[in-house]
Amino acid sequence: MAGVSRADRAEDAALLAGLRLGDPAVSAAFLRRFQGAVFGLAVSITRDARAAEDVAQEAFLRAWRAADTYDPRRASVLTWLLTITRNVAIDAVRARRTTPTDDQVLDQLLRDTLRATPDVEETATHRVEHERALRRLRQVSPEQARAVVLAVLGGCTAAEVARLEGVPLGTAKTRIRAGLLRLRAMAEVDRD
Repeated sequence: MAGVSRADRAEDAALLAGLRLGDPAVSAAFLRRFQGAVFGLAVSITRDARAAEDVAQEAFLRAWRAADTYDPRRASVLTWLLTITRNVAIDAVRARRTTPTDDQVLDQLLRDTLRATPDVEETATHRVEHERALRRLRQVSPEQARAVVLAVLGGCTAAEVARLEGVPLGTAKTRIRAGLLRLRAMAEVDRD
């Protein structure tokens, strides 16, 4: 959400206030607005789509419980919610540390993200593009892949990526830029 306007922040805060009050329509709108970013971050940390679903559910539950603690002067609603998500995801990873990681997480992330996108049909062309995108993401470093997924699919700013990944802002920007440049170069090679 690069360049989040004050109006957007106010609207997000209003949704959070409605969530706090238990308004079903506002709660549904809150979930729709943030579910992609929350799930995307959860998958990038847990590296497991099923665990990410549990993390996302728990993150929204914690956000509802802690809605009174939100301070719009400190962070946007998205940043606040993604911080909660990051903490829940890290707890989930620590709890299952003995469980091996799923090597097909990026594939599942792309499937879930594209499935959630309206107007996307499961066509042969769509599947080919999906496979190309997945192949390209696997060819960049895991750090760059996470940064790109958070920025592009999760809608996070570089500052939010830095906070979520626990790295300096410059490192986050470098990972996003380098990852995108590598992905673009691979796309150009595929076109040739």
